[in-house]
Amino acid sequence: MTTGDAEGLRARLRSGDRQYTVIATVIASTFFVGFGGGVIFPILPNLGKVLGISPFMVGLILSANRFSRLFANAPAGIVVDRVGTRTPFVVGLAIQGVGTGGYIVAMYSGLPAAWFLAARIGWGFGSALVFATAYTIAADLSDSDTRGTNMGLIRGGVIFGFPTGLVVGGLVSELYGTVAAFVVATAFALLASVLAYLAVPETHVEGTPRQSVKPWDVDTSLPSVTIGLVNFAVLFAYIGVLFATLVLFLEENDIGVYGLDAQGTSGLFMAVTVIAAAVFMFLSGYISDRRGSRMPALLAFLFITFVGLVLFAVAQSVSLLTVACLLIGAGQGGTSGPLMALLADLTPEDRMGRAVGTNNVFGDIGGGLGPMVSLPLVEAVGFWPVYIACAVLPLIAAVVLLVGVRRETGEFLPLVGENGAESTAGRTSGVDD
Repeated sequence: MTTGDAEGLRARLRSGDRQYTVIATVIASTFFVGFGGGVIFPILPNLGKVLGISPFMVGLILSANRFSRLFANAPAGIVVDRVGTRTPFVVGLAIQGVGTGGYIVAMYSGLPAAWFLAARIGWGFGSALVFATAYTIAADLSDSDTRGTNMGLIRGGVIFGFPTGLVVGGLVSELYGTVAAFVVATAFALLASVLAYLAVPETHVEGTPRQSVKPWDVDTSLPSVTIGLVNFAVLFAYIGVLFATLVLFLEENDIGVYGLDAQGTSGLFMAVTVIAAAVFMFLSGYISDRRGSRMPALLAFLFITFVGLVLFAVAQSVSLLTVACLLIGAGQGGTSGPLMALLADLTPEDRMGRAVGTNNVFGDIGGGLGPMVSLPLVEAVGFWPVYIACAVLPLIAAVVLLVGVRRETGEFLPLVGENGAESTAGRTSGVDD
């Protein structure tokens, strides 16, 4: 497919109801498959004691998908830019479904740690393809007036599925058993690949020459690195630390709701962050489209994340924990939509897959290091110092974002459109690989 053909295809998909059908299918697929990423979090920290898995190994298993994705993100982005979105998206979803099924095998294996680790590694390779394609599809089908909204919706599907898996893992495992939770997650993950195969069209092929695909071939432009660093900070604190330690925090402080133990209660608190994130992912993206600038929303929600983490560090009651989770979820969700939209504003279309891969590399480092760092640190120094340290990260991210955007566009609050951020993508579209 030539560049002209690709542009014509995108124009047809952007028009009418077809755009919304494709976006809705991508959201549903990423949501369903995301169960497999989250279902293990509220289960494994406690299950590890029963299976004889050390805290370090538990942290390694929880982070393994992100570390394997480090090697897969860049190749996934390059594959998307060169062969299109449809096939990598469907294949990635199928790999994640098989990886989720590996949790079931681990429960009946004499080497559960090895099986859990292998399943998470495979899940990471599949998710690299899914993430790179999902955001690229949204960028292909959007213009400056809809990009924030569509990115927020796609981001919501990708991230909302993960914490929903946390809720499923906590509640279903308590009510029906651990294996039942893994079976439900596997079924939904496989359903996602079928749904994508039936409904997601090709959106992206540019007809560029085929070259070798290398794990280190990432987009190192200033926008990609800046936005990647922000993604690192947010995911380190939110998924890497908070989600990995919440069940232990509740158990240590003997906090429970509705008669549930730490696993079930952690699922409910995570649900609070999920609901807040889902609402504000869409709202913040929509607001950034209407205001014509991504930066005000990004800075506001990074500050809200800081406030939420500070409250969480000092919370000792259900009510204060609920408020903290609402703020953390709102901050994380409100940051995600405009952040991906800003990346698309500042990135030429033919490099978007690679830029998404770069962004995911940073996010995976943050989310992957979080459990490995936080679980041993919590045992050594307690919860409060770890959570306070995480609260500082969104403030640092805000400074990094302001500096990077200023250097790229010449403004702290660039506008989206002809004279604003999106024009930068046009000016830099001739940059060589």
